[in-house]
Amino acid sequence: MTFTMKSTMRIMTGFSRLSLSLRAALVALVALAALGVTAAYADSGFVRFNVIKAGFVIGGSAGSGTLSFQGRSYPIAIGGLSYGFTFGASDTNFRGTVSNIRRPSDVEGVYAAAGAGAALGAGAGAIVLTNQKGAVLSISGRSVGAIVAADLNGMAITIR
Repeated sequence: MTFTMKSTMRIMTGFSRLSLSLRAALVALVALAALGVTAAYADSGFVRFNVIKAGFVIGGSAGSGTLSFQGRSYPIAIGGLSYGFTFGASDTNFRGTVSNIRRPSDVEGVYAAAGAGAALGAGAGAIVLTNQKGAVLSISGRSVGAIVAADLNGMAITIR
């Protein structure tokens, strides 16, 4: 069996194409595995906090609570502002879940919402919010007080 320069070049080109295809497949496989690994590490936790809100056109809210994540508890602080039609005051106890987090600090950030509501005495509500890191906060709460609101508001959560 004799090899000519032309047949040797064909064989080398075939290996090169195979090598290029193999490399592309390997890169695609590693990328898919990395996506699967990061999605697998996303976790969820539980939150519980109390917020006191008061206002007359411009409102403010403040509160504190706890994040439970991977068997540990982390104290959190809540602060917020609202602007719109707000009159009165309320005290709300929230509880729920926070998902799509990898570490406790992923909960920190600003959560924004537009809402309308009224409470005289006891009331209840639920909301789902997302922060800039992609954490999804799904909470429900029971409030006590006398408040009427149709406003834009933001809530900032920090770990203390």
